[in-house]
Amino acid sequence: MASSVGSGAASCVRWPGRSGSGPGPGPGPWGWEALPGLQIRSRSVEQTLVPLVAQITTLINHKDKPKRSDKTLRAVQQVGQAVNVAVGRFVTVGEAIAKENQELKEEMKVACFEAKRAGETIAQLTDIAALDHPESDGQITIFTDKTGVTKAARLLLSSVTKVLVMADRIVIKQIVTSRNKVLLTMEQLEKVSTFQEFVQIFSQFGNEMVEFAHLTGDRQNDLKDEKKKAKMAAARTVLEKCTMMLLTASKTCLRHPDCESARVNKGAVFHRMRLALERVIVIVTDSCPSGQQEPVPMSIYAGIKEFKNKVESLRDNLYLLSKESLRAILRGLLEHTEDFTDSAYTSHENREHILELSQQAEMELEQLLSAWMYAQSQKKRDITEDLEVALLKMCQCMNELQREFHRSAISVAADLLKYHSDHWVLKALKTSGEEGNIEAVAEHSSKLSEQKGQLLEICHLLRHVSGTEPLEITCLHAEDTFKATGPQIISAAETLALHPSSKIAKENLEVFCEAWESQLREMFLLLREISDVFEGRRGEKRAYLSLPRLGKHNTNLKVLKPAQLESEEQASLGKSGIPLCELSSRFDSELENWDDPENDLVRHGQCLSSMAYSMYLFTRGEGLLKTTQDLFQQAEAFATEGLKLVSALLAFSNQLEEEDRLLLLQEIEKIVPAYRQLQVTAQAHVQGKPAIFTKVDACLQEAEHMLRLLLQVLPLSCKLLRKRRAGNSYLRGPHPWREKSFQATTEGHSSPAGSPTSLGIESLEQHGSDLTLLENKHF
Repeated sequence: MASSVGSGAASCVRWPGRSGSGPGPGPGPWGWEALPGLQIRSRSVEQTLVPLVAQITTLINHKDKPKRSDKTLRAVQQVGQAVNVAVGRFVTVGEAIAKENQELKEEMKVACFEAKRAGETIAQLTDIAALDHPESDGQITIFTDKTGVTKAARLLLSSVTKVLVMADRIVIKQIVTSRNKVLLTMEQLEKVSTFQEFVQIFSQFGNEMVEFAHLTGDRQNDLKDEKKKAKMAAARTVLEKCTMMLLTASKTCLRHPDCESARVNKGAVFHRMRLALERVIVIVTDSCPSGQQEPVPMSIYAGIKEFKNKVESLRDNLYLLSKESLRAILRGLLEHTEDFTDSAYTSHENREHILELSQQAEMELEQLLSAWMYAQSQKKRDITEDLEVALLKMCQCMNELQREFHRSAISVAADLLKYHSDHWVLKALKTSGEEGNIEAVAEHSSKLSEQKGQLLEICHLLRHVSGTEPLEITCLHAEDTFKATGPQIISAAETLALHPSSKIAKENLEVFCEAWESQLREMFLLLREISDVFEGRRGEKRAYLSLPRLGKHNTNLKVLKPAQLESEEQASLGKSGIPLCELSSRFDSELENWDDPENDLVRHGQCLSSMAYSMYLFTRGEGLLKTTQDLFQQAEAFATEGLKLVSALLAFSNQLEEEDRLLLLQEIEKIVPAYRQLQVTAQAHVQGKPAIFTKVDACLQEAEHMLRLLLQVLPLSCKLLRKRRAGNSYLRGPHPWREKSFQATTEGHSSPAGSPTSLGIESLEQHGSDLTLLENKHF
């Protein structure tokens, strides 16, 4: 116990954001909520206080216990001494910090002195010599001076928290200092006139950006506020993408110094980077340059949530609200419906439903107000039956309205994103630029501006139905990205058209086009996440998604020490996890084409899709998979579930005509080695962070490969199933091959050579039988 507090403090100061993610102390007299004037914004500070609060709580709980056995006395003495020792080590760290930071020296010394004094007081009150006869010899102890330990505990918690908060301020200062260095170097970069000078300064700029990325990455992981976390992620994404843009835009400007479009292109990149740097500092310091809070546009989702909360509060107090306040909230909410009803992309059917439900909401509110006013006139203290019915009808109407908004936004977004996924405008701009066709560039630039307007409309509608504040921030970030990148692509294309033989101008256009395409891909992921939130499966895609757990049959496996990824590794994996999410989404879309949702292939496919999505969430630091060991176990479960799908495919193939059966078996043969490889990789024993990180990346890549192979097999299987049904389903029954799936799995070892099981299914099943996987859906 002693070392846990001291070492925790050190990790908070030097490595913010890498502490555990367990729950902090709950509210109460020993939580830091009771400490006035202290705001804890980071998880590392909070987690460092957890063991200290636990130890203090132990002491406080013992001071009033009437039974005091020798065992109890020894336990109290041990806890008291542990607290004192830990505080001593903690104070040593704090004093070292004070020496290195003169501006906090006096304040830190006072807090350390108070902490040390409180720790010594607690040690004296729990001294074993005084506890031998705690009440007979007149000495002051935890049992005779019950308020003394309480005061000492409060002083200790307060002073330790002050030290941690001051250490946190030092981390913030490091980020601000790093930002200032980046800004200074950017000013030099903006003014360079020769390639030699640019290369030298850009090298320095790159090193400073790496340092800034590390500091802000740790801080992002350490933030408690999910909304600020999302804002930080958005700002850091802009900086990451703009760094490459800055390189090519600056080189283009140096190569063509008299080109106005090249200067415009470069200036826009520098401007966007400065804005992103400023946003980071606003988030880190929790302040705005103007001294005012940044305005956040209201979303329909947030408005409906607020309105329903107000309405449902009538159950607790009939006299807390005014009817005008409810009318005003609903009025403001319905004004936002114009974003949907006035949109050129909303279907006529959706528009009519939204208008009808809006009118119904106004009518239901009047009914609610009438029942509410009557209850007040009767001096009722509790909600009446009529008011309860009106309240339920009001909330049901709002739920239907929210569902209609969601359906409309998702439908519009899916159609437009699919339409623009071929990137034909970007391809035309590149071709026209390389040909030096200025008129064609202007024509296609107009088309890109139209596309930008449509994408901004999508972002606007999705923000209304996003469902969480972090996803709202993501929608706003996407909107800003399209708004900024569109004109930059156009200026880069104009530069290339003026200098069609310029390799650097061509490279510059490629970079901006890639940023646009990347944002379009991320929109598909955003669409998926918004749908998951609406359907209640955010972070836990479906009810049957669970972590595999080692059981009694796993004694032959070497268990790795669980590890959590650091910010740099997490950022790297975040990119490699995106294909898993995209493939999972395509997988779900493919499964929706099947007529029978209870089909074995569909059920196993859904489970594989869910597991792939949970692995993707791991790369984002979200979901149920918290450590690398969790991921490896999930990868094993993924391979085992794939085996079940392959067994179902083999059973199905036996029901096909010979030509179709051979066609399907050819595709199945490609899948089996992929499952075997993933299983081998997941079970491989590795040591050391680099090896573990490599293994994580390999598991993700192999899972991605498996999904790509399955996306070739499933459409073929669906086609063959429909063909078989059309031919003779009325003779054989609906799913004769489903009942044989189990037989194919259990009796595969007796199949002759050349049969489907000779593809390696038997070997995989034998490996799979060594594992006991968690199948409990309530894990």
